[in-house]
Amino acid sequence: MLNQNPLWRYLLVVGVLLLALVYAMPNLYPEDPALNINATRGGAVSETTRQQLEQSFVSAGITPKAVTLEAGQVLARFASAEDQLRARQVATELLGNVNYVTALNLVPTTPDWLAAIGASPMKLGLDLRGGVHFLMAVDMKAALDKNINDLTQAFRADLREARVRYRSVTADTERGQVQILLRSAEDVAAARAALARLDREYVFTDGAAEFSLNVSLSENRIREIREYALNQNITIIRNRVNEIGVAEPLVQRQGADRIIVQLPGVQDPAQAKEILGATATLEFRLVDDQGDLAAALNGRLPPGSSLYYDRNGQPYLLENRIMLTGEHITNASSSYDEYGQPQVNISLDAQGGNQLSQATRDSIGRRMATVFIEYKPGEELQADGTPVLIKQEEVINAATIQARLGRSFRITGIGNPAEAQNLALLLRAGALIAPTQIIEERTIGPSLGQENIDLGMTAIMWGMVVVLVFMVIYYKVFGLIANVALVANLVLIVGIMSMIPGATLTLPGMAGIVLTVGMAVDANVLIFERIREELAEGRSVQQAIHQGYDRAFATIADSNITTLLVALILFGIGTGPVKGFAITLAIGILTSIFTAVVGTRLLVNLFWGGRRVQSLPM
Repeated sequence: MLNQNPLWRYLLVVGVLLLALVYAMPNLYPEDPALNINATRGGAVSETTRQQLEQSFVSAGITPKAVTLEAGQVLARFASAEDQLRARQVATELLGNVNYVTALNLVPTTPDWLAAIGASPMKLGLDLRGGVHFLMAVDMKAALDKNINDLTQAFRADLREARVRYRSVTADTERGQVQILLRSAEDVAAARAALARLDREYVFTDGAAEFSLNVSLSENRIREIREYALNQNITIIRNRVNEIGVAEPLVQRQGADRIIVQLPGVQDPAQAKEILGATATLEFRLVDDQGDLAAALNGRLPPGSSLYYDRNGQPYLLENRIMLTGEHITNASSSYDEYGQPQVNISLDAQGGNQLSQATRDSIGRRMATVFIEYKPGEELQADGTPVLIKQEEVINAATIQARLGRSFRITGIGNPAEAQNLALLLRAGALIAPTQIIEERTIGPSLGQENIDLGMTAIMWGMVVVLVFMVIYYKVFGLIANVALVANLVLIVGIMSMIPGATLTLPGMAGIVLTVGMAVDANVLIFERIREELAEGRSVQQAIHQGYDRAFATIADSNITTLLVALILFGIGTGPVKGFAITLAIGILTSIFTAVVGTRLLVNLFWGGRRVQSLPM
């Protein structure tokens, strides 16, 4: 018989709605403003420190909701954002910034039984929660220059291994190529053959000088270097954000050389800006004790060496050959040496440990210098308006190699504990592949975020009220059924948004929910008007219901599929708020089809399906 459904179909729809309702429930519990306090040198906060913090809060007139010790860090919850900010000041005065990091946070108050099944509230975007937004630019030229300099050193070793005689191998970073000067035409051919066997992506051209060869990279390899630099920088910046202790950060790519970093809940961007904007790495080089330092200071540098300085202006003559770079560092922590001076303990990966071991095997008794490299914005601007980054190199220390080094060693001679802590944090999080600078910064206060939430909820509420009233007036009982489906649609959207790990609700996303409310009703209007047309043509009630849903479905599917495609495109190419709008729109389209077509049909069939009725209350 027409318009009758099996029991399992009703149970399935009810089960889906109950599941969405359970996972939407955590959004009914507001988040607590909180502080995360953890140790900076990989240690754990003690119970004594937790008690000191709690007593300090109470003494300052702040009543925390809870101060707990979880996974080696203190989590302090407060009733308001004002108490949270005051508590951070108290914690900073008590503990300082050297040995502890105090991060602002928002902690869910989800009941344990919901948390046990993985239910959590929706993640809120920066425009709703408040926080800091950074737009960072990656210096791709520096990445390419570094690759050319690395190739220069590699080519020297490759040509020696192939027993090809050469006069010089130099880097021409302006042209993006390595210039090789050889001794004969036979050596040119041999060098070309030896290097071509190593990598087919090399492009060889004859140099301007006699018996010279220029080696550059193909367009495909340059594109790979750019992609690698951008992706690695994103990974390293994520690591740095995790070191700061910010919950639910957003780090994503924008365009060919931009990175967006959003730190929800952070209101003082000073530390975040310092850590994220720093482009720091280390190089370890041998001191050229055989070279004439006085002659070098007068401009007569010995072959294979360069002049460096420490922060006090002390000159050092260092070999150009790099023994080790910071990219092999797996862990770094700050501590104190036997004389009470700050130091940084370094751990290397297997490749780095082997490389350093081989480099220091024959260098016992010589001095090894640690060179700290940092890029800072200069006064000159690039074509896109961003400052040109200036490379600054500074010798941190120069220590005598007492024994063959391995995967663990230490750096001494650092100025103060705070400097050692920051250096350890940067090295632990990873050295950026290419220099990165912050070109845009915005701070959104928590009060403005709450105002956006209130305005968005007001828009959704009034939109729902207007639609509900219209449907009841115009379609009577069928309007009530559409309203039930509309409420179910909203529950499904919130539940699904809460279940998806990467979904973030933004202010444009709330606009997408409002738009979805109208689209869901539009589907019901198409169905109900189609049923009216079928009744007007003289069909029975059961035939009108059946034909109305079947024939309206094609129109509903066509219109929603095209909108869904647009939402997917927006999600694919958009960033930030655009993605937030796209994801709520896409989810809303799917849920509206489910509730408007499947949900209302089940209700209509439940009340009127398979029965002998002469008319419908619509």
